[in-house]
Amino acid sequence: MSGAYLPTVGERLPDWRIGPFDAAALAAYAEASGDANPLHLDDDLARAIGFPAPPVHGMKLLAAFEPLLSAWRRDLFLARLSGKFVQPVLRGEAVTLTARVLRSSPQEGVFLRLLAYGETRAPAIVGEALMTLPRKLRP
Repeated sequence: MSGAYLPTVGERLPDWRIGPFDAAALAAYAEASGDANPLHLDDDLARAIGFPAPPVHGMKLLAAFEPLLSAWRRDLFLARLSGKFVQPVLRGEAVTLTARVLRSSPQEGVFLRLLAYGETRAPAIVGEALMTLPRKLRP
């Protein structure tokens, strides 16, 4: 990352709040993603399984980190994004996304810890991201 400002280890990105998600948003995501699992769309099924409302698609929440990361550093590219789904976020809830720099290297890029949490403040997603400069600009 020659010549580029490197973020410092421990630097936190501003929190980003998304949602709340309604039935129309879940249906639109199901259609676009091909994930028509009825658990995300059917109130009765969600209740039968023990949820008070259908859970939001985990991949919808994980994908929401991309615009947060891209807005933070437009000079970097998202090279890797992964997450573990810890607890569901239910329809009607908002989610807060946060990220913190764990490692920052000119050769390897910027490695971040990601956290998404719902209104209960319990982690919904714990993830990782790697952001890098374009190959032609790397040392």
